Amino acid sequence: MERYVEVEPDVRLWVRETGAPGAEPLLLVMGANASGLVWPDAFVDALARQHRVISYDHRDTGRSTWAFDSHPYPITRLAEDAVAVLDALGVARAHVAGMSLGGMLVQLLLLDHPDRLLSATLWGTTALASGSDTESAPLPGPDPAVLELWEHLADPREPEAELDFRVAHWRALRGSGPFDAAEFRRLEERIVEHAGRFDSPVAHALADTGGLDRGAELAGVRTPALVIDAGQDPVFPPPHADHLAAAIPGARLLRMPTLGHALGSDVVPGLADAVLHHTARTRADRH
Repeated sequence: MERYVEVEPDVRLWVRETGAPGAEPLLLVMGANASGLVWPDAFVDALARQHRVISYDHRDTGRSTWAFDSHPYPITRLAEDAVAVLDALGVARAHVAGMSLGGMLVQLLLLDHPDRLLSATLWGTTALASGSDTESAPLPGPDPAVLELWEHLADPREPEAELDFRVAHWRALRGSGPFDAAEFRRLEERIVEHAGRFDSPVAHALADTGGLDRGAELAGVRTPALVIDAGQDPVFPPPHADHLAAAIPGARLLRMPTLGHALGSDVVPGLADAVLHHTARTRADRH
């Protein structure tokens, strides 16, 4: 089922629900500048066998409102949008799963809205900054090939050239694992049709990042958390996941050596199993 949710005046988000309405909710929080369609259908369908799966387009992506140029916002606003989606659907508590920027937004939910979360699963992300100048050895940054592509995200391109660029971007995000260019081209063709526009979404790269230096607060988290180490991730490579898992008390760390920063069909079964095992385990613990 698809619908629109108004999260503030003149800003609405496209939301999709999959699975039984009475099942435990599972909210999927996607990364920066990415439509909810980036979640593979096979992944959503696998999760929906046990959950009411909620996915959505961030503002300035997909079918949601694009208005950053006239109404800019900080990145932290995207975390509040996730809560607004739960509110609009009448969901008191949900499991949440997020990748990339979505994983950082999930951390904000763990800090500001723990009463709304049943569990959290995070991957392809890094811990919120601690705000301290006395941190240990710095973590590795993104692969230079990815950084080079990011410098051209906002470049104007014709439709076919835009599709070519997006596929090249996914190829770089996949890491050194197998990559099916045709699969990701079909994905981006769907996203363009879904959004009704082919220009590259870049608002989240321009948004204010203030308020993300709250890593020290993660020591107070009590929500059951699973951190997945994506061994092929060129954006937040190991040991980012180890650092994040160590920052959240009681967090479980699961290593997936073949997982990168792109969700191809080859990694969907293992990733879905990991999320479902975590949600089932937390459900058993509660009961």
